[in-house]
Amino acid sequence: MPSLLAKPRSALREFLANEASGGLLLMGAAAIALIIANSPLAPTYFAILDTYIGGLSIHHWINDLLMAFFFLVVGLEIKREFIDGHLATWADRRLPIIAAAGGMIVPALVFLFVVGADRTLANGWAIPAATDIAFAIGVLALLGSRAPASLKLFLTTVAIIDDMGAVAIIAIAYTKSIAGPWLLAALSVMAAMYVANRAGVVRMRWYFLGFGLLWFAVLQSGIHATIAGVLAAIMVPVRITKAAPDAGDSTLHRMEHLLHKPVAWVIVPLFGLANAGVTFGEDGVFQTLPLAVALGLFLGKQAGIFSCVWLAVKLKLAAKPAGASWTQIYGVALLCGIGFTMSLFIGNLAFEDAALVDAMKIGVLVGSGLSALAGWLVLRLANAPRLGG
Repeated sequence: MPSLLAKPRSALREFLANEASGGLLLMGAAAIALIIANSPLAPTYFAILDTYIGGLSIHHWINDLLMAFFFLVVGLEIKREFIDGHLATWADRRLPIIAAAGGMIVPALVFLFVVGADRTLANGWAIPAATDIAFAIGVLALLGSRAPASLKLFLTTVAIIDDMGAVAIIAIAYTKSIAGPWLLAALSVMAAMYVANRAGVVRMRWYFLGFGLLWFAVLQSGIHATIAGVLAAIMVPVRITKAAPDAGDSTLHRMEHLLHKPVAWVIVPLFGLANAGVTFGEDGVFQTLPLAVALGLFLGKQAGIFSCVWLAVKLKLAAKPAGASWTQIYGVALLCGIGFTMSLFIGNLAFEDAALVDAMKIGVLVGSGLSALAGWLVLRLANAPRLGG
């Protein structure tokens, strides 16, 4: 008699497949948004996004509610990888953590150097610190077998740790005020989810209910509502399956498989469609803000990640990804400069002025586009390392 709990495919394989497909859809959605925003349809496009339903605009429903599901998946991925995946030991974590740290600090420094003493613009320091995992894996997928599996794994783990940093930045740096009673309510919901976890409750419905209640409480607390996704994921039970793919009776694995496709194929492209639309003016990327964002993503990311990986390997703090040449590692460092989704998300939190938001979008599009093109070209032309190289 077959088991009622069918064993899912490996989460990592499905993750890479869905992220690659979602990344390609995201590229298409961003292109459509840009075309519409610079066409006669622009007024209709922006009017639809600004239409209010139930107290929030459509734009806010996408960014505050739908993206909470994106952050829920991010949280599930982080927990799975740290407990039962490719980041389960410190030996596995060392190189991605070092690379991600360099890939967040150096872009922020580049951004702050370009904006100088302008305190208003300085609030966007975290915009180029993020990596868009779907977009980057989408570009990597275009290379097929030219990119070894170790490179895909390295990019994935760096981006996952990068996501952790981005979530922390959103929670700490971009929370202006906190409503105590609602924060207490959010903590109470988390406590209830923790108790359910420890009591052996494994049905997904209860954790989705907890996620919904937590989202509302966090929204009212003043902390950005999407953080509820990561907080809820922490409370979801997972069954460790060492030396095996995934457990069919693990709530985390089942929830992750359930959400991956709708998030990667619908929510993230919809976010791109709603947020990538910007009308290009005469000054374009040569204004201070877009220039700072673009240089932070394109120059800061590659310099921070590649230099940190090189130093870690030379100092014998970590091993180089198996089967990858230094040229290929440099190509991945370039791809990490694709900040799209997370950069746009942070940029919308950093600035309230519409002109600054538009300028930020131009910088994200230019920096991410240059990083994608340069990374693809380097990896396309790169050769695998010789034996012993």
